[in-house]
Amino acid sequence: METAITSRPVATANRHTFYVAMAAVFLAIAFGGFTPTYWRPVFSGTFHRPAIVHIHGFVLFSWCLFYFAQTLLAAWGRTPDHRSWGLAGIALFSVMICTILASQVAVLNLYTQLGYGDAAKRFAAVSLTALPLFIAVFVLAIVMVRRPEVHKRLMVLLMALLMQPAIARVFVALLAPPAGAAAEGPPPPPFVAIPPGLVADLLLVVALVHDWRTRGRPHPVYAYGLPLAILNQVAMVPIAGSATWMTLMDGYTKLFG
Repeated sequence: METAITSRPVATANRHTFYVAMAAVFLAIAFGGFTPTYWRPVFSGTFHRPAIVHIHGFVLFSWCLFYFAQTLLAAWGRTPDHRSWGLAGIALFSVMICTILASQVAVLNLYTQLGYGDAAKRFAAVSLTALPLFIAVFVLAIVMVRRPEVHKRLMVLLMALLMQPAIARVFVALLAPPAGAAAEGPPPPPFVAIPPGLVADLLLVVALVHDWRTRGRPHPVYAYGLPLAILNQVAMVPIAGSATWMTLMDGYTKLFG
């Protein structure tokens, strides 16, 4: 009995350590992934995009820092503080979604002026088709706030989904032509987002394996969330190439442009 009692705090500490480590990995990916195509050009004065793009970047990085801080509060046993700050998290997430929508409009307008409007509308599917899944996972995480085992896994799922753009920037830095040669080029076809998406999915595989080792089975959040993430990434390609999507983008740019 004594062994069983003493093992529970150790197991709980290990679970907290895992989630803090995952939060640190998300933070490192978010900042490191954007270094080649955002931070470095910004500090060198060679990044020229509308102001909303910088606002979106600031909000996104703030969200990643906020998630890391919230994970630390939970690990330290400061649950009341974690829940109190959760209200600020709802507001910050809402602002982040708004900046995604607004920055997409700005980028669409920019590429339209350069003569690449149709390519930009197709590539916008990479971000915009993922938004319903982001929102659904976040809302479900809020609903499940009184069930921490579900809530924290939903938040891991959400963060893994949000890592795709940062990972994609690493692909761009490694595989694309030098910035000067491609600065005025069209957006790439949407299918190029699939490999970075699959790499981001590996973060969910890590979480799933951790659950398998500690619980004896994967949690339903990962068992359902991972296939949904892959389906969303793959389905985005035919959606982006459809006439319906182009019509929706025409209406989107007219409404918010």
